[in-house]
Amino acid sequence: MDFPQYQPDKAQYSPLTDDELSDLDDFLSELDNDAAMNIEAIDGYLSAQLLSPVPLSDKPGADWMSPVWGGGDPFASGKQRKKIALLLLRHVHSLSVQWTSKQDEWEPIFSVAEDGEQQLVDAEDWCTGFMIGVDQDGEAWSPLFEHVKTAAALAPIALLGGDESQLSAEDQEKLTDLHWRDALSREVPEGVLTLWTLRQQAGQALL
Repeated sequence: MDFPQYQPDKAQYSPLTDDELSDLDDFLSELDNDAAMNIEAIDGYLSAQLLSPVPLSDKPGADWMSPVWGGGDPFASGKQRKKIALLLLRHVHSLSVQWTSKQDEWEPIFSVAEDGEQQLVDAEDWCTGFMIGVDQDGEAWSPLFEHVKTAAALAPIALLGGDESQLSAEDQEKLTDLHWRDALSREVPEGVLTLWTLRQQAGQALL
């Protein structure tokens, strides 16, 4: 399948509307594929694509888009395929623009639950999507999990979205505490912006 590449210098800033985000989420939720992402995971996955040491503009569109719907060709028509591809391109470019110059407009897509009058945030799906993106360029990402500044920014994402079997028994126990997950989830946005700032300062290379 032929999908367009990401070309940030030619893309227009056009954030997806709530209806468009819902359309994308609905399309994926109706697929008979457990590997298809929900909208929260997509948001995290595209964030990882932008932050990867491997520039997104260097990757063929099919390589980074197809994991969103779990691979294969689930589209009813070429028109539907194009629509989904353009939604992904617009969303990933919107993230890039917001992180760079419109940070007050950026809000990651996390789950929110009510606990009495308190809202508890859970970024697990977002972080899971992010880590799927990390795994795609695993060798390139490895140094970032070892460097002091980038490792600190990535730590809450890895805890919430990584392989739970690789965590200590203490961390696994903490993850069952919704309030601890809320606190950890709220650290994620700052970590993302830190990674983006370091990337920009280093000339598009985090290290």
